[in-house]
Amino acid sequence: MKEGSRLVYIGPKRLEGILNLPVDVCGLVIFAHGSGSSRLSPRNTYVSEALNERGLATLLFDLLTESEALDRANVFDIPLLGERVMEAVRWAGSDENTKGWAIGIFGSSTGAAAALVAAAAMPEAVAAVVSRGGRPDLAASVLDRVRAPTLLIVGGADHVVIELNEKAAEALTCKERLDIVPGATHLFEEPGALGKVVDSAGCWFEEHLQKDRP
Repeated sequence: MKEGSRLVYIGPKRLEGILNLPVDVCGLVIFAHGSGSSRLSPRNTYVSEALNERGLATLLFDLLTESEALDRANVFDIPLLGERVMEAVRWAGSDENTKGWAIGIFGSSTGAAAALVAAAAMPEAVAAVVSRGGRPDLAASVLDRVRAPTLLIVGGADHVVIELNEKAAEALTCKERLDIVPGATHLFEEPGALGKVVDSAGCWFEEHLQKDRP
């Protein structure tokens, strides 16, 4: 692992995670990936490194154990995934390196729904949420309870997901915004698309996680 990073273990299942700590930290962003991805996802690693450059610590961890991930149903078990994100938030609140920091959650695909479930259940602990190509509609039953400012980022060519995010934005009662990246598909693989995600997400987290390290 690179300098400033360490391996951590989250919750009763001891889910493996990578905590990245830049020198001057203004908050912590917990990543909630989805659809069978892992803490080693190249896209999330790219976003994580870009947020580190902005002074944001990041935690990338696996929401499922290896054996759990073999059951495809677990990938879409939003209550389970939401509980795993909550375990990460609790861990961050008690770890010597991260306690006292403002916490944001960056969710993608089904992980975005898990992020919103956690935000709704822990309004005092989660300060901001960003969804990248997410499925916030899968957390429809809790959207009206989310208090954390929420940014929804969707690719302009991801037509079905745009509609789902528009409906979710209407259901949210917190501060919310929907950003559409022109020409981008679901995974934001087009040139420059992921960079636009980083710019939007970075600004959102900087605005809502500004908090001096204790």
